[in-house]
Amino acid sequence: MPNFNLKDEVFQGAAAQFPTPFHLYDEAGIRRNARALKAAFSWCGDFQEYFAVKALPNPTVLRILKEEGCGVDCSSETELLLSEALGFQGRDVMFSANNMPPQEFDHARAMGAYINLDDITHIDILKEHGGIPDCVCCRYNPGGDFKIGTAIMGNPGDAKYGFTYPQLQEGLKKLKELGAKEFGLHAFLSSNNTDNSYYPTLAKILFKCGRDLAEETGLKLSFINLSGGVGIPYRPDQEKTDIMQVGEGVRQAYEAVFPQGGVAIKTELGRWMTGSEGWLVTHATHHKDTYKHYIGVDACAVNLMRPAMYGAYHHITVCGKADWPCDHIYDVAGALCENNDKFAIDRALPEITEGDLLVIHDTGAHGYAMGYNYNGRLRSAEVLYREDGSCQLIRRAERPEDYFATLDIDPVAEKLNLK
Repeated sequence: MPNFNLKDEVFQGAAAQFPTPFHLYDEAGIRRNARALKAAFSWCGDFQEYFAVKALPNPTVLRILKEEGCGVDCSSETELLLSEALGFQGRDVMFSANNMPPQEFDHARAMGAYINLDDITHIDILKEHGGIPDCVCCRYNPGGDFKIGTAIMGNPGDAKYGFTYPQLQEGLKKLKELGAKEFGLHAFLSSNNTDNSYYPTLAKILFKCGRDLAEETGLKLSFINLSGGVGIPYRPDQEKTDIMQVGEGVRQAYEAVFPQGGVAIKTELGRWMTGSEGWLVTHATHHKDTYKHYIGVDACAVNLMRPAMYGAYHHITVCGKADWPCDHIYDVAGALCENNDKFAIDRALPEITEGDLLVIHDTGAHGYAMGYNYNGRLRSAEVLYREDGSCQLIRRAERPEDYFATLDIDPVAEKLNLK
C-alpha cells in the first residue's frame, strides 16, 4: 500500500510555503527505514548498508543516512565527488563500475573505496588506474532464468551487467596473481521485488557461489553484497515488504552455508530506503475534455520520468478529497510535447478542478534523480519534512540561467546575462 503516513495538511502547508511542483521527503520515515534495515540484519556482526546515491542524490538526505550509519554506493565520478564532499571515505564507499571511464577508477581508489568490477576486462583497467587493492568485489550474472519458487522473476542473461561464472573463476585467479588477497561477490537479479523471498533466494545463490570460488581460487571471501532490488508497494493492492522476515530468511541461508560466520553482508538499497518517503506535489492547472478527460498539472515527466519511461504506476491523491468518491476517469498530464507525459491514464479519481493540490506518491527514489530538461522545462525543488514538523528547502528549483549556463562559450551568453 502506498505511504499515507503524512496528512494532507503537511502537503498543503508545504505548498503554501514553496511553489509547486516540488518533491517532498519525510525525514522521520527515512530514518525509520534505515533503522529497520539495521535491525533486520543485526544478527550479522559485520553488516552495512551502502545507499544507492543514484536513487536520491541530495546532500541533506545523504547526511541523514550517514548519521544512521549508512555508506554509499556510487556509480559515477560525480557521485564520488558528492559523497567525498559529505565526508564519505574509504570502506564506507562502494564504487560499482559499469563501462566506466578509466579515470573514475583512479578517483575511487584514491578515496580508498571498495571497487565492484562489472566485467573481466575491468581488471586490466583497474591495474593501470589506481592499482589492484587487497580486496576487490566482482559482480556476478548467473544467466538463465531467475526464479523465486516456481515463479520466473526475470532473465539475468538479458542484462548488460556482470561476469559469467567461468569469467569469475578466471578473473579472481588473475586478481590473486596481481596481489588481491580477498574478494567480495555482488549480484542484482530482480528490480523492485516485494516478495520477501527475493533476498534469501539471491543470498543462497551468492553464498554458495562465493564459498565455491574461495575454495577454488584460494582467495578469502570477505563479503557478500546483496545489492538492491528489494521493492516498495506502488499500488494499493500490493503488500509492503517485511524487512524483518527478509533478514531472517537471509540469516537462515547464511548459517546453512557459513556455520562459522566470518563473511560480512552488505546491501545497496535505494528504492526501499527512500522511495516510499517521497511525494511529488503539484497543482491542477487545466481541465480538458476531448475524446478523453484530461487534468493538466504544473509537474511533468521532467519531474518524474518513471510513468513515461516504464509505464510505471504511481498512486495519486487529491488533498482534501480523501472521502470523495473516485467517480471520474482522468488522464493526468504534464506540459511536455510528448504524448507519454502522463502521470496516470484512465485513473479513477475524485472530481478535480483547477487549483486542487495533487500528491503523487512514492517518488523518493529515481524520481527527481532521473529528471531532464526536454522542452526547456526546469527541474523542481526538493523539500524535507523535518522531524520537528517544519519544512526545509534542500534544493531550489532550477532557473532559466541554470538551463543556459553551459552556453557561456557562445556569443548568445551575453544576451542571456551569462557573462
